[in-house]
Amino acid sequence: MESTDKLRHFFASGHTRDIKFRRESLKRLRQAIITHDAAIVAALQKDLHKSAYESQMTEIGMVLQELKIQLRHMNRWSRPQHKRTPFFLFGSRSRVFREPYGTVLIMAPWNYPFQLQLVPLIGAVAAGNCVLLKPSPLAPATTKVTEQIIREAFVPEHVTLLPGGPEIARQLLQESFDYIFFTGSPQTGREVMQAAAERLIPVTLELGGKSPCIVDAEANIELAARRIVWGKFLNAGQTCVAPDYVLVHVSQETALKEKMAQYITRFFGNTPEKSPDYPRMITSEAVIRMERLMQSGHIFCGGTVNRSERYVSPTLLDDLSPDSPLMQEEIFGPLLPILTFSSRAEAIQFVTARPSPLALYYFGKESGAREIIRQTQSGGVCINDTILHLANLHLPFGGQGNSGLGHYHGQYSFETFSRPRAALSSSTRIDIPLRYPPYKYLKLLKKII
Repeated sequence: MESTDKLRHFFASGHTRDIKFRRESLKRLRQAIITHDAAIVAALQKDLHKSAYESQMTEIGMVLQELKIQLRHMNRWSRPQHKRTPFFLFGSRSRVFREPYGTVLIMAPWNYPFQLQLVPLIGAVAAGNCVLLKPSPLAPATTKVTEQIIREAFVPEHVTLLPGGPEIARQLLQESFDYIFFTGSPQTGREVMQAAAERLIPVTLELGGKSPCIVDAEANIELAARRIVWGKFLNAGQTCVAPDYVLVHVSQETALKEKMAQYITRFFGNTPEKSPDYPRMITSEAVIRMERLMQSGHIFCGGTVNRSERYVSPTLLDDLSPDSPLMQEEIFGPLLPILTFSSRAEAIQFVTARPSPLALYYFGKESGAREIIRQTQSGGVCINDTILHLANLHLPFGGQGNSGLGHYHGQYSFETFSRPRAALSSSTRIDIPLRYPPYKYLKLLKKII
């Protein structure tokens, strides 16, 4: 493919190894984003009906924060690290260099089409790579403005955005990239990993899964209800780390459901469809899927659908079986199943019997949180909150097993898109004969080693 050939040739020229070149590229990107701020907001409104506030909070703001962190620290992260050298290598010096991989493919999803494309891009550029961006075709307005930003910030041989559907994606997976970064569903993630394995290409997979939210007997129900409703219905539930289901202690079930219903009304009004702060589903097919899933539980509140507007109301469901369709697949929409447990051990067993989720949320006392963390596995954890671990770009973000492979954000992005390269410099003045044949210093060698 011509675009990938240009990226490879540009990387081979050595331009991206220059830290000054990388910094100037990222500064131009920052200026282009600031210049097109209003256009980004308008595009997100068109694609997903996101409000300006939500767009700034969850998309543009996070990209600018990532730029700030990389520009502040990339010089230090790029420096060679001096390492200890053992005595038997006397006369040598040991260092580790951070090497860019080369040409990187970043495949982005549609749910946060600006942030989930630009944040990994920033890390890849900071680490010295050339990048091909493949956005989702389901967010065309955001792709259009992002393409304009990329053209203004980078020469096409350095960073190229290639729009298109599944055929283009399949073509790209046949190319010999040096690294692939994919965000999307576990099903597609397996296909990406299989294609990469055939060419021995390293990958990062940011997937998803059914992230549980455990509300213990000692939880602050008012706080839990408010923060769960905010985290779940952000972007109409189309968030990879959204609470996918609630496990609430049986003694708190009624109070939690009532409080959550109250907060839905407080946040979005009696008719959320009219709220300027409530987004829409990405496609009509996604709406139909939500309608189907609703049928497997009792609707406690919500349940309203408008296909022509791609609208599904914030919906709480109860009285459902752990084997229902709602509990068999990641929901990725504004439906929140609520189940109960009688003991913490029962909640732990429920979570651990299922694939490792991308996030785990716990509301309760610190002692309970420690027990939950110790006995479960997940990509990340929030205690007495939801989503916000993702917003701290100093923390690693990534999954485990079915929810992903690898991590990024801040320094973790820089490390993901570069590899440690060992270098040993030996003295030309000292040459210990111990290593050369004929071997006659066995006793001395055993003492030294």
